[in-house]
Amino acid sequence: MVFTSSMAGTSASSSVSTYWSSMSNIPNRDLRRKIIDIVYQCQDGHIPSAFSILEILSVLYSNVLKFKVEQPEWPERDYFVLSKGHGSLALYVTLARHGFIDEDALWKFCKKGGTLGMHPDMNKIPGVDASTGSLGHGFPYAVGVALGEQIKQNDNRTFALIGDSEAHEGTIWEAAHLACNLRLGNLCVIVDLNESAIQLLPQDDQVAKWQAFGWKTVVIDGHDESALEREFGAIDYQLEGQPTVIIAKTVKGKGVPLLEGHGRWHHRTPSDEEYTEIIEALQ
Repeated sequence: MVFTSSMAGTSASSSVSTYWSSMSNIPNRDLRRKIIDIVYQCQDGHIPSAFSILEILSVLYSNVLKFKVEQPEWPERDYFVLSKGHGSLALYVTLARHGFIDEDALWKFCKKGGTLGMHPDMNKIPGVDASTGSLGHGFPYAVGVALGEQIKQNDNRTFALIGDSEAHEGTIWEAAHLACNLRLGNLCVIVDLNESAIQLLPQDDQVAKWQAFGWKTVVIDGHDESALEREFGAIDYQLEGQPTVIIAKTVKGKGVPLLEGHGRWHHRTPSDEEYTEIIEALQ
């Protein structure tokens, strides 16, 4: 299957990307181009928040998670919860890469009649295990899933990805406290440390806080796929044990100087000129 741009040949822009590799082998650089094309056509979306987590999702879905595309509700699957739901475009292109959703669905992002909203909806999208968007809600849901699997003595693992600003929510720490006390060794949380949080609390120490809550804490470059794969593989997943948090240091808007950092690009669509500059940066 080939990833193609549905905008090719339309009047919206003659410069929209038209080349895509085989979907299963498409590099992350081209997935970033796909995200840009979707936002540019659909005129909505959070680009930088998706860019910071793309490598994390790539490793999870390619090398870590157990799942069956043809059977999304497979009882023996691992669970993944994108708690920072506004990074949904990274999840959507990853699900398309692995065959959960058709490419046509991507071009209906936030459009009437489409299934892909600004935030993931488990009732509409195959492969989505939790409806998220309200920050601080997805992670507690993941704790509940992990607890359920522990009670049933199932080997299913649960993974949740949260944002560092989201980690200011009180529900995050209530859930973290509960997970440690219930010894949910089948639970792994990834913190997207793209430094959004320093806008509110510049002295916040994520590592010290998770360690204080009793979690096994790993700090890693969130864009280094080899390191991510190694650390996910090194976790001693147990039904009863110490839960693990991976603090992934990332760059918001990774790969495009115009987008990197904070400010107006958190939720913004590019103009024609900005679109061209972004695509050139991704060459």
